[in-house]
Amino acid sequence: MFAKAERSEVARSNESSDQPIIVQWNGPNDPENPYNWSRKKKWFAVGLGLFATFISMMNGTIITTAHEAIGEDFNVSDENFPHSYWPVASWGLGGALFSLVLLPIMEDFGMRLVFLVVYTVFLCFLIPVGVAPNYATLIITRFFSGGCCTILANAVAGIIGNVFATDRARTIPTGLYIMIYLNASSLGPVIGAAIFQFLPWRWIGYIELIWTGVFFPIFILAMPETRGSAILTARAKKLRKQGKNAYSQKELESKSILHDIWTSIQRPLYMLCTESVVFISTIWTAFSLGVIYVFTQSVEQVFAALYGWNAIEAGYVQAAIVIGEILGFGLCVLTNNWYYASASRNKEAPGTPIPEARLYAAVIGGFIGVTGGMFVYAWTSYSSVHWIGPAIGLMLVGLGTEAVVVSIANYLIDAYSNYAGSAIGATVLGENLGVAFLPLASSSMYTNLGFHWASSLLGFVSLVLAAAPIGVFIWGKEIRARSPFMKSAMSKPMEFAISLSE
Repeated sequence: MFAKAERSEVARSNESSDQPIIVQWNGPNDPENPYNWSRKKKWFAVGLGLFATFISMMNGTIITTAHEAIGEDFNVSDENFPHSYWPVASWGLGGALFSLVLLPIMEDFGMRLVFLVVYTVFLCFLIPVGVAPNYATLIITRFFSGGCCTILANAVAGIIGNVFATDRARTIPTGLYIMIYLNASSLGPVIGAAIFQFLPWRWIGYIELIWTGVFFPIFILAMPETRGSAILTARAKKLRKQGKNAYSQKELESKSILHDIWTSIQRPLYMLCTESVVFISTIWTAFSLGVIYVFTQSVEQVFAALYGWNAIEAGYVQAAIVIGEILGFGLCVLTNNWYYASASRNKEAPGTPIPEARLYAAVIGGFIGVTGGMFVYAWTSYSSVHWIGPAIGLMLVGLGTEAVVVSIANYLIDAYSNYAGSAIGATVLGENLGVAFLPLASSSMYTNLGFHWASSLLGFVSLVLAAAPIGVFIWGKEIRARSPFMKSAMSKPMEFAISLSE
């Protein structure tokens, strides 16, 4: 994009009126180009996006603490099946479908407009949580709120790519984004417990509606447009009002929204089915994130049986997961230095970090964090062991999940470059499906296998998945050589940074 922007709009406006004026940046230092914003302005935009992620992702788990009260009100029983989890399952399913269908619309209309419209719709679907007359209404409205939350939570990923041009500059914001994404999900039961301890369960919806509505004016007034193509399109529309035949490159190349949606659906699914790296990464991140949601079911079951805790107390103990996720972010920052140091060993592209070096934190987080944490959670689940024992297991799983998700996201961005959006889209789809369906097996698994072997089973699955990067370390070069998407990314290494703002 920068290479095309050597002449100003004024110079272009003097060209023949028969040809459309292609509105581009006024040189490489155009102050309206988000890449040229001040550091303070960039972080302000990212900060707003992170705050939106926190607000929206908390919605997924905040009502889990009140599942018994909800079941009593709507005459729903968990005796034969965990029916009380359906509001969360539908939320995850909505997120999976909406992420494929609606995210492409941001390409045509810009981040700000889509964000504010989706936020408004999200507010509307918070109301039925407090006034739902039956269980079906609650489940359906949670489906749509889950879809909205996925769009809002992933907006910051686009903001980061739109304002930070280099890989090194994006690393810390990306780690923060995933940490807050996970923190909000893990804090949902904690916040829900704090409300439910003093008020009926419907007040969880009322209070969430209040604070979400209070923050809306901040986003209306302060959220900037960060998508470069949307800014250029706005310039072009302004020139057209002045009688000039001006268009942005995006407008000239734009196809129908249906075409964009179809491409957005088709490519992630195709990569999921044909790219082994994308498939394994999706399974791994879906499992890791799904385990976090399994805890919304199993923690109450385990701590009630062992220590006589109620749902509210079990909600509070899940703060241990949040502590682990924060520690996992620290691990990711530490291993970033190992990643950049790998540039000196790269014989394939000297001076460039090896993409597989992104997975160092995932190996540590996978083996010690998720796997180790599940076994600690499993074999400290005795009434004779202090509750801090299984809580440490929860903390380790939080650490591991943060490390795994951050590492895989960064690896896919490095390895797939131009097609990173589709690769990440496949993992987001898998993560939401993991959130929706993995916890449905939690109740019967912990009842039939017992606390120790149910958690151990999850630990063994994690052990197998955690070993995957070893194969990538050994055969990474060959894997990239066989992948048409990776080969294309390697042949055009600079296009990714440009495409993020288009």
